[in-house]
Amino acid sequence: MKTDLKKLFGLFAAIFLLTGCGAEKETLPVKTESEPVKEIKTRILMKTTKGDINLELDAEKAPKTVANFLKYVERGHYTNVIFHRVIDNFMIQGGGFTADMKEKRAPYKVENEANNGLKNLRGTIAMARTPDPHSGGAQFFINVVDNAGLDYPNPDGWGYCVFGKVVSGMNVVDSIKGVATGNAGHYSDVPREPVIITEVTVIK
Repeated sequence: MKTDLKKLFGLFAAIFLLTGCGAEKETLPVKTESEPVKEIKTRILMKTTKGDINLELDAEKAPKTVANFLKYVERGHYTNVIFHRVIDNFMIQGGGFTADMKEKRAPYKVENEANNGLKNLRGTIAMARTPDPHSGGAQFFINVVDNAGLDYPNPDGWGYCVFGKVVSGMNVVDSIKGVATGNAGHYSDVPREPVIITEVTVIK
């Protein structure tokens, strides 16, 4: 059965993110026309109770988003948070809640960079947000299938910003997407047994 992207977007957009202060501005080196274009990649190790996921972040295509994500990594925000929203044949989302479903403060927001040419393909990591296109903070999701309906400018004129991809550990992602889920308070699609992100570190 084909995934009803409009319905899934409705579910996805209903996620509540903590409202905080405006995004801090990140200053990146300015390239001149004579400089060769260099790929800016950062490797991330995400340890979970289901195994390790290795990610490669693309700061060339999504500089503000990567800088924002790394800010949370450096502050230890992702230690002992969970994948709190799991929808098979769609995505797994994490970065915002502890195992007892308490939301962590996420004050830094980032400008939407979905118009960067990167697509929501299986294995990519993208920013979660509310219907406000510039509300992305600490929460992210990993696509478990190709989700073209989330690419710029869909579904709302902005899209969801992809800022990296899984380079190893998709078997772990697939094991997470298949866990049993249910309701927890007013949240749905919550794993019945917490899938915990125990640590996120920069490895390159």
